[in-house]
Amino acid sequence: MTRFALTVLALIATSAPALAQADANYPDRPVRIVVPFPAGSSTDLASRVIAQKFSTKLGQQFVIENRAGASGNLGADVVAKSAPDGYTMGLITASTHGVTPALGIKLPYDTINDFKPVSMIGAAPYVLVLYPGIPAKSVSELIALAKTKPGQLNYGSAGLASLAHLAAALFANDAGIALTHVPYKSSAQSAIDIITGRLDMQFATVGPTLENIRDGKLRALATTGARRVSSLPDVPTMMEAGVKDYDVALWLAYVTPAGTPDAIVGKLNRAMNEILKEPDIVENLQKQGFEPDAGTPGAVTARILLSWVEL
Repeated sequence: MTRFALTVLALIATSAPALAQADANYPDRPVRIVVPFPAGSSTDLASRVIAQKFSTKLGQQFVIENRAGASGNLGADVVAKSAPDGYTMGLITASTHGVTPALGIKLPYDTINDFKPVSMIGAAPYVLVLYPGIPAKSVSELIALAKTKPGQLNYGSAGLASLAHLAAALFANDAGIALTHVPYKSSAQSAIDIITGRLDMQFATVGPTLENIRDGKLRALATTGARRVSSLPDVPTMMEAGVKDYDVALWLAYVTPAGTPDAIVGKLNRAMNEILKEPDIVENLQKQGFEPDAGTPGAVTARILLSWVEL
C-alpha cells in the first residue's frame, strides 16, 4: 500500500468527532450556511432541506446564504475568511476543492489549511442532456454527429474549471470529438439557454433538470456515474453507452473555517450523521441524484486528497 493510501486511511480512522462535549449553549444564535452557487441549483436545494433539519435538531435557525461566482470559489473564500466561532458553515464541492486545486489554479484560500471539515453530504452524477432539436438520440449518435461538425456543437457549464466543465471536456477527449465550451456564472443560467436552443448540450445536475427531461424540453442521453440514477432508471450510464471507464460525480461536504473548536464541529457532525439517516432526507436527496453519505470529518479531507489523485 502506498504512503498516500495509508495517509488517507489514517485520516478516516482517526478523525472522528472530538469526544469533548460541545458547549451546551451552542448554537445560541442563527448559523449561516454559505452555498457558493445560486438559489435553485442542486447544491442549494440540498442545503435548504438539510438546513431545516439542523434548525430542528439544534434549536436555532440555519440560514442559507448564496454567494455564487468563480465556479464556487468566491463562496469558499467567504467561508475561509469568516470567524471560526461555529456560526459560519460552508458547502464545498468537487469543483471548489477537487478540480480547481488539482489543475493548479491560484486560489485566495488553501483548500486544506483554511477549513475544518464537518461532514460529507454525498455525491451525484451528472446527466448529459441535449436540446431536442439536435438530431441525436443516443451517445453514439451524438459522437457521430460531432465528428461531422468539429467544434460546431457547444455545451454550457457553471464556469471554467467547474466539474461540469471537466466532465464535458473528458467526454470530448474520450470520444475523440471537438466541442465548444460556453462558460456561465451558474448552471441555472445555462439551463435556460439549452431549453431555448442557444446551447446544444450540457452535463447537468439531475434534480433541477428532471422536470424538463420529463416534459420533453431536454433529451437525456446518459448519466455520468458508475450506476444508473434511481430517478432516471431508463437512462444508461456513459459506460453503458460505450464510453469506457467514464465515471464522474459531484460530491458535496460541509466545512467550517479553520480554528473552529473541536467540540462545535463534533456537535455539527453528529447532527449531520443523524440527519442523513432520516427517510425524508434520503428520499429528497435521491430524487436529486445524490446518495447520502456522512461519516467523520476526516472523510472530507480524504475525499479532497483522492480527488486530486483521480484528476
